[in-house]
Amino acid sequence: MTSVTQPTSPVSPRTLDRSPFFDNAKFLLIALVALGHSWEQVITVHTPTLRAVHNLVYAFHMPAFILLCGYFSRSFTGRPDQIRRLLTGVLLPYLIFETIYSLVYHWFRGTELETTPIAPTYLCWFLLALFVWRLTTPIWKALRYAVPISLVISFAAGTTRITGDMAMPRVLMFLPFFVLGLQLRPEHFAKLRTRTARCVAVPVFVGAFALACLLSPDPNDDWLSSDANNTQLHVSLAQYLLLRLALLTVSALLVASFLALVPGRRTWITGLGAVTLYPYLLHGLVLRIAEYYGVFRVVRQAGLAGTLVLTAAAVAMVVLLSTPPVRLVLRPLVEPRLPRWLVPAAEVAAPASVPTAAAEREKTLAR
Repeated sequence: MTSVTQPTSPVSPRTLDRSPFFDNAKFLLIALVALGHSWEQVITVHTPTLRAVHNLVYAFHMPAFILLCGYFSRSFTGRPDQIRRLLTGVLLPYLIFETIYSLVYHWFRGTELETTPIAPTYLCWFLLALFVWRLTTPIWKALRYAVPISLVISFAAGTTRITGDMAMPRVLMFLPFFVLGLQLRPEHFAKLRTRTARCVAVPVFVGAFALACLLSPDPNDDWLSSDANNTQLHVSLAQYLLLRLALLTVSALLVASFLALVPGRRTWITGLGAVTLYPYLLHGLVLRIAEYYGVFRVVRQAGLAGTLVLTAAAVAMVVLLSTPPVRLVLRPLVEPRLPRWLVPAAEVAAPASVPTAAAEREKTLAR
């Protein structure tokens, strides 16, 4: 079997899905998510370089995550078993953690206690968005020119006044990356697993970082988070469309460059990359507790040394939250099961069967 760890050798598209490549990519991306959320707590006008690093990460880490979610949603057709996995793997965790985060924000920040689940708190927006994107998968698979259509929708969403309910601005503005992921095949990723792609990826990141330093502190978080329209951003329609097109182009280049640099061999992060939902949902709680007890104030006062310690602590936090003991304790919250009374009686009574390799692959793709 050809290995993706050999950059000078061709990679078989048939083997790529079974390689550690995707788990490595997912771990690195969730680490970047935690780093970004940590850094934004200590960014000030006196830290332009940190702001540039933050902007660089935000330009590609969520687009890359969303693209991979689209790629692994290719087999979703809306079968009852897939819908149930969508409920237990996405919607129920969203409802549970939306409640938890609402309580935490109420206790620690004194915000009004939300009573509706349609306005996601903090990082919970991604689960709600993923739920909507995956439900619409059969539509995008049935259309020609799905990516151009999703781009039109994305641009239109940025020029229209849309409420934040159901995370709809982000659902629509990030949509092209999910739809693009649906169109990709293993051979597309194989083209990135070459020495040439890696050689190109390095200057792309260097150039993007130089650009981020030059523009710092712009672009602001509203541009990078894709949750504000042109009126809220105080730019004309033409300016918005040109700037969004430029940002999407840069994001696409950075996503491709990031994937080209992800190691393809099995490493110590590979197993952790298979359980990224745990650190994603839990790291925000750790950050809110740290904020409440003044940790970030101390980090800001410590300057560069404090930022370096915070960076190392954020990565360590992601590793810790991915470990088996944490997963064992918190599995009922992160991976809840449907109550038996909601499962069709025929399936409850059916004897468990040994899954075939094809069934296991289908389950993996549908997650």
